[in-house]
Amino acid sequence: MKVINWIAAILLIVGGLNWLLIGLFGFDLVTAIFLDGLWATIIYDLIGLSALYGLFVFLPKMTK
Repeated sequence: MKVINWIAAILLIVGGLNWLLIGLFGFDLVTAIFLDGLWATIIYDLIGLSALYGLFVFLPKMTK
């Protein structure tokens, strides 16, 4: 598997777990770690880009 696929998969898992924590406990792990600053915004942007990457790369492979 390509390195970019691994990075995208890890970011998607982190994003999913973060949303689980927000939904269940109202706890945002990303902002807890990065103090709601520029780094948190960058992490959220990377997670969003990973979701788009997964939509166009992972999903077509899964539907074959």
